[in-house]
Amino acid sequence: MEDETREFLVLIMNTISWVLLWMMLNVLIGIYFELGFFETVPTWKNILYYSFLLLSAIFLIKYLKSKWKM
Repeated sequence: MEDETREFLVLIMNTISWVLLWMMLNVLIGIYFELGFFETVPTWKNILYYSFLLLSAIFLIKYLKSKWKM
């Protein structure tokens, strides 16, 4: 296999791996620790969880954009 093709496929697999890891961690924290759900009013734990979710998504997107600009 050519080097360029191999590097491209590795980049694709790394991207998929990072996104799946991010999703699994957020699902684990959100469902297992019940931070993704709230009954009537969100608590400070829910707000902290959703702000972490948003910030980590922003950092993940920035990281992946920088990896794909090579």
